[in-house]
Amino acid sequence: DQKQFEFLMMEVMQCGLNWNMMIQKREIFRTCFDNFDFDKVAEYGEDDIQRILNTDGMIRSRRKIEAVIHNARCFQKIRGKFGSFSEYIWSFTKGKTYLYNGHQRGEIPARNGLSDKVSGDLKKRGMKYMGSVTVYSHLQACGIINDHVESCFRYAELLEISGAVHRRRDKE
Repeated sequence: DQKQFEFLMMEVMQCGLNWNMMIQKREIFRTCFDNFDFDKVAEYGEDDIQRILNTDGMIRSRRKIEAVIHNARCFQKIRGKFGSFSEYIWSFTKGKTYLYNGHQRGEIPARNGLSDKVSGDLKKRGMKYMGSVTVYSHLQACGIINDHVESCFRYAELLEISGAVHRRRDKE
């Protein structure tokens, strides 16, 4: 769950910014957010927000920092209800990796019906910065959606890890 939280909060911090910059700042984020320990982050207060805002190299968006803290609290509640965040997020596909027809040839959307559904549910649970595009990117990052081209080594690895379900692009 810690990796899920890290990946999801990196998506939150990335909103509207360049991914290369995010990768370069990853260690700064890890330092600022206690290696994305959601239990520690959920306890952050104003002093922590100021510490993060004053960290050299950190993205100085108070709203995003507050969202990460708020989302850590929501993340804990989801874990409490489902046992783990991974159980929750994988429940949308019943533990299967989705492989959409056409995606392996590079016809990849920014969002789809599945990301719309997960995004809506996360928002109902109080999570912030959880638009469908952000969620789609997270579903790719954690292997729920396999958008790797067939020639990529990860394409086959993801198929082996979790049974893939082929889906039509216009269907969830």
